[in-house]
Amino acid sequence: MDKIKMANPIVEMVGDEMTRILWQMIKDDLLLPYIDLNTEYYDLGLEYRDKTNDQVTVDSALATKKHHVAVKCATITPNAARVKEYNLKEMWKSPNGTIRAILDGTVFRAPIVVKGIEPCVKNWKKPITIARHAYGDVYKNAEMKIPGPGKAELVYTAADGTETRELIHEFNGAGIIQGMHNLNSSIESFARSCFNYALDTKQELWFATKDTISKKYDHTFKDIFQEIFDKEYKEAFEKAGITYFYTLIDDAVARVMKSEGGYIWACKNYDGDVMSDMISSAFGSLAMMTSVLVSPDGNYEYEAAHGTVQRHYYKHLKGEETSTNSVATIFAWTGALRKRGELDGNKELMEFADRLEKATLDTIESGEMTKDLALITTLPNPTVLNSQDFIKAIARRLEA
Repeated sequence: MDKIKMANPIVEMVGDEMTRILWQMIKDDLLLPYIDLNTEYYDLGLEYRDKTNDQVTVDSALATKKHHVAVKCATITPNAARVKEYNLKEMWKSPNGTIRAILDGTVFRAPIVVKGIEPCVKNWKKPITIARHAYGDVYKNAEMKIPGPGKAELVYTAADGTETRELIHEFNGAGIIQGMHNLNSSIESFARSCFNYALDTKQELWFATKDTISKKYDHTFKDIFQEIFDKEYKEAFEKAGITYFYTLIDDAVARVMKSEGGYIWACKNYDGDVMSDMISSAFGSLAMMTSVLVSPDGNYEYEAAHGTVQRHYYKHLKGEETSTNSVATIFAWTGALRKRGELDGNKELMEFADRLEKATLDTIESGEMTKDLALITTLPNPTVLNSQDFIKAIARRLEA
């Protein structure tokens, strides 16, 4: 049969370790037989990021602003051990953080629900969507080791040269400090993205920070959300029959555990990073979660919310068999293909994305799955497949 044509490209960001291996398997078995795949390729593998002094990450984000749709593989954010392992020039920043800062969007993450994989929290009946702010905080931080006694201060120098100072700490000995920042404009974009997404999906919206402790930083988030809601969205929410409310993150965590799900939980950057892993794991597996970065000016970057599966990669290098779950990476591709089709008016591409997702879920519901799912499924006598055989099982259903 004729392959599906693509009028415009998707920005393809290839990553690291086991997810890079799965990436090629997915393309070979699930995409290339059916689609005349049109992508603009960027290698975000750690070695090439190091070779280009991380310029390739910036270039991939700028390409996303040009073409509006991207799909990204999981990437390594190096720590000291990784710097040594890969002989890096320096400890490069998170590529996700760099891309999110350039695109100025919000990350929406939701569990992929499939029959036979029941949530660990028994009262969760509906997916919980995490809306993660995609700029600043610890991901754009400045850090310093304090060698000994002395005074550390925050200093703001205005355009006219006047200074404002705030004492951080009087050190009696060695220690560490960290400086974080955010932008009102980015917080405003975050708020509007969340309110719009809640209206689009007809879901309640929660927002939570720690404003009782962080009386300026976190409180600014709270105030901006409330101001925008009251001025721009309150009437629309009432008409849609949904609610927005703010609460402390301590209270939000307690509420989430007792809820049935079916709402959007908006979080600051780090909170969203951690809580999305908790939600995805409790719903089944870290590899069973969709993730899309949506910017205010209409750019979309789809990715798997999990890491590079380092342990499986080392087994793979030794020639040992792995059973790595590729569902989130498959759904990153289907999300990007569907959005590309939607923007281009390409119904064939959108329908293909639907069929691939159905084939993936049907494979699991038939009892064929990777080891992580077989350990928690309620289906009797599941068949555990290795990484490649799972993708090939999906390919058989897709072809049928």
